[in-house]
Amino acid sequence: MSDIQVWVNGRIVGRDEPSVLALDHGMTVGDGAFETCKIVDGEAFAMTRHLRRLGRTLSGLGLPPVDDALVREGVKEVLATGDRIAFGRVRITVTGGAGPLSSDRHDSPPTVIIASTPSKPHAPSAAVVTVPWVRNERGATAGLKTTSYAENVIAITHANSRGAAEALLANTRGELCEGTASNVFVVTDGVLRTPPLDSGCLAGITRELAIEWCREAGVEVVEETMPFDVLESADEVIITNSSRDVQGVHLVDDRRLDAPGPVTRRAVDIWRTAEADLGMDP
Repeated sequence: MSDIQVWVNGRIVGRDEPSVLALDHGMTVGDGAFETCKIVDGEAFAMTRHLRRLGRTLSGLGLPPVDDALVREGVKEVLATGDRIAFGRVRITVTGGAGPLSSDRHDSPPTVIIASTPSKPHAPSAAVVTVPWVRNERGATAGLKTTSYAENVIAITHANSRGAAEALLANTRGELCEGTASNVFVVTDGVLRTPPLDSGCLAGITRELAIEWCREAGVEVVEETMPFDVLESADEVIITNSSRDVQGVHLVDDRRLDAPGPVTRRAVDIWRTAEADLGMDP
């Protein structure tokens, strides 16, 4: 915890220093958006794409945009404070600012919070579980990266209690959707497949880049609707997010897979090569 650096509304603050209003709408009703970027050698990865998605989430929530230059300056200040982070994450949070004790909003300036912390790289593969809760692909916040994360907390706590690192969810139509903090891919018939965005999944930055880079390298990637029970027969399962990059899955509930499989290994190699060639803001 001592390695966490925090910046709020233009200044570095102490980790334990009061810096957000008690009636901030992000605190009272979870009215806000966030992004998490991977840090490699003291730099944030894919900032432009993350800021673009942050803008989409704010727009979807009906909140005003924030100045990208301000956010970039905050990230720069946070990453320049304390020891250089070899690998970790920086989180950008934007809330609705001061508000009432209800879902109504005041005409308040947003609260912008940026925090960084070192972390350990993930293992080459992970165990996941399926859960009975679903994503509502028709919900008002479907596809938005909001701070209202209680559903994910419940699901990942359930997964962790069963020795798994992630929980995978269907949508209300019984289709494969996503993880609590990851996108999901499967391999069937040698083809890499992932749910389309209209499944209700988040438009993950790593998902986006993995699709682009794999296709450019000649790997067939299909975005298509799949039943949730495809996880019972898929040859390979992959989860992706900003800290995992492209990670194989060796256990789905009680079903063991040989991971990382050949398509997963190919996708990982493509990712590493493209990231090295294109740099930190692809």
